[in-house]
Amino acid sequence: MTDLREESGELALGWSRHLLDDLATAIKSGRENLLGLQHAEGWWKGELETNVSMDAEDVMLRHFLGILDPRRTARTAEWIRSQQLPSGGWATFYGGPDDISVTVEAYVALRLAGDPPEAAHMRLASQWVSSNGGIAATRVFTRIWMAVVAAWSWEDLPMVPPEIMLLPSGVPLNIYDFACWARQTIVAMSVVMSFKPAIPLPFDLSELDAKTVPGAGVPPNTAGPASVFYRVLDRAIHAYDKAPSWFLPARLVRNASLAKAERWILARQEADGLWGGIQPPVVYSIIALRLLGYPLDHPVLAAALRGLDSFTVDDERGLHLEACQSPVWDTALAMIALSDVGIAGNDPAMLKAARWLVAEEIREKGDWSVRRPDVPAGGWAFEFHNDNYPDVDDTAEVILALRKVPPDATIEAACQRGVAWSVGMQSRSGGWGAFDADNDSATVAKLPFCDFGEVTDPPSADVTAHMVEMLADEGHVDPVVLQRGIDWLWRAQEPDGSWFGRWGVNYVYGTGAVVPALVAAGVPNSDLRIRAALRWLADHQNPDGGWGEDLRSYIHDEWHGRGLSTPSQTAWALLALIAGGEHTSEATQRGVGWLIEHQTPDGGWDEPWFTGTGFPWDFSINYHLYRIVWPLMALGRYAAALSSSDSEPA
Repeated sequence: MTDLREESGELALGWSRHLLDDLATAIKSGRENLLGLQHAEGWWKGELETNVSMDAEDVMLRHFLGILDPRRTARTAEWIRSQQLPSGGWATFYGGPDDISVTVEAYVALRLAGDPPEAAHMRLASQWVSSNGGIAATRVFTRIWMAVVAAWSWEDLPMVPPEIMLLPSGVPLNIYDFACWARQTIVAMSVVMSFKPAIPLPFDLSELDAKTVPGAGVPPNTAGPASVFYRVLDRAIHAYDKAPSWFLPARLVRNASLAKAERWILARQEADGLWGGIQPPVVYSIIALRLLGYPLDHPVLAAALRGLDSFTVDDERGLHLEACQSPVWDTALAMIALSDVGIAGNDPAMLKAARWLVAEEIREKGDWSVRRPDVPAGGWAFEFHNDNYPDVDDTAEVILALRKVPPDATIEAACQRGVAWSVGMQSRSGGWGAFDADNDSATVAKLPFCDFGEVTDPPSADVTAHMVEMLADEGHVDPVVLQRGIDWLWRAQEPDGSWFGRWGVNYVYGTGAVVPALVAAGVPNSDLRIRAALRWLADHQNPDGGWGEDLRSYIHDEWHGRGLSTPSQTAWALLALIAGGEHTSEATQRGVGWLIEHQTPDGGWDEPWFTGTGFPWDFSINYHLYRIVWPLMALGRYAAALSSSDSEPA
């Protein structure tokens, strides 16, 4: 394998020096842009844009609650219409193919907004749906919404009963076997499924071929005997579900289960009125509590609806919801980026951000302590309010960011608690998941109910890499803990040299996270495994000099590392190349040139593509701040690497 450095030669180094003026201008402009986006309280928050299913479900939720507001619905309809594809459907990500589930939900929302089925855009949508399997071809979550609006039969849906609440934490299929995001949704969903609400739409959906065929649209998640077992289990659950209506012992168990689920939901409502800081558990918790008899003006539901409103973006494009908000994550990344482009740690912007982050530390135990009861509380969550669920990824980045400012006793104590908590969350395998330790049950994902997205939280390369990088930066941690993380990363490396990206798209993100982490941990650039990763990046550079990767890489091998160039993905590749000592290589030079060339006059970058991942392939995100923070990191580290090279003795 040819060494990238052997290819670069003096021509590349000379080229880099010609770029210095443009590089300095780009850094200055980007730095001013990012500083200008800081909130007065010290935090940064970019919009989290996603597909229209969030907005369609908001319309259906308000239909269920009887609070559809004509103006709000009309504004939401504007947004949904603007995202329709020429083929008639809606996609789950920018530039992606039509998706049957998103399209059905969008269509129903537009009908609720008053769009007639005879309208050209509606006829195009219904024809696409009917020719692609109709409602029966949608995912379980979509058919649950159709059941809520009486357009699908509850009997033809796989069921999770509220009795799941009674399973001890050591028993398979207990709620703590599910990832935190799935757990919060499933607890509320089990309540909804026990009531089986059906609030009819003021129209039928015959144009979508919405026929309730027994068993339709419930494909097994596995093949062979396991599939048969889980389908039999689901039929048994359905049979049991009828018992509480006539069998007193079953009714008593059901009532106890519902009461426990109710207490569980209430105990996890956050200060902003929401649950988990993400849309799915919020909407299902609202529906569940309404079914349990809570009036809309009850403080719990009133706070929840206000919280949902706080996720609303109403601009020239229409009204749409963020699936989540990311101020802690964004603030940590912004601080690191600003440090990389020369902002001093004692700059007022940095100090203000650090104070805000320290105040966001979580000092109470949450659901993670079920599996780690002896680990002391600490760490940071993704959102403004999500004290039940700090996560390892945010905690690692926050500690890296706080180390950019002058230390004081408060910062030092917070960092020490964060390190202790995140180290305690290391899984048996040596890697780290995002929210829980050893959350890797192979059983729950096989349930017929779980046909959409990830339902467990096993260790991932990107989270483990961020932990390794943070621990290496700390320097005083148990070397065994660090080495176990490094060993996990080596085992996770793909045969082609790349790493899978769980929370970013995809192999470019994973590789861009792992290489800098391993180098920071002391792995030499000459290590053949590092060289393989860098070669993979160089081989996947686009002809225009940038890097991009389409979300289809999660399901199709031919898309691995392939896609239109984007600012964030180009930056991720550059971060790995620079960390690997390739700042003078042609690949790096061309990547830096691409970033400089594509910077907008205001110092930012345009990025309509979705490069953030919620659930690989199934749910993705466009982090609006990614297009700024990651390119600034790459440009700043490139400039620092050039400066270091120039200062080295000949």
